Amino acid sequence: MKIDEIQIRVRYGETDQMGVVYHGNYALYLEMGRIEWLRKLGVSYKAMEKNGIMLPVVSLNINYKKSAGYDDVINVKTQLKKKPTAKIEFEYEITNTDGEILTTAETTLVFIDMETNRPVRAPQYILELIEG
Repeated sequence: MKIDEIQIRVRYGETDQMGVVYHGNYALYLEMGRIEWLRKLGVSYKAMEKNGIMLPVVSLNINYKKSAGYDDVINVKTQLKKKPTAKIEFEYEITNTDGEILTTAETTLVFIDMETNRPVRAPQYILELIEG
């Protein structure tokens, strides 16, 4: 399935007193990877919401292997797990500049009609872009 990678430099405010990335910030890194994955596919999250579809996270699973620290450059690899239905699933791998795996993760998001607040199938244009 489609893969995208981004690089992020860890900022001081993302670390704890020991200079290690605070565990909760990894969810932000995953979101950054996911938003860029969608953008490079040709999907604007902002436009999707403007068209009445939101995509909340309903499941997040993170496995911490090794720490990242202040000023480290990390690579976030985002991969679609399978063809979307009413949900879309991603796998992630965060590595350091030496290629060491720091974190692996998975998220599941659900396409929600903002008017009815009910799950809906993935928009056809997204399926076409994925298959494209």
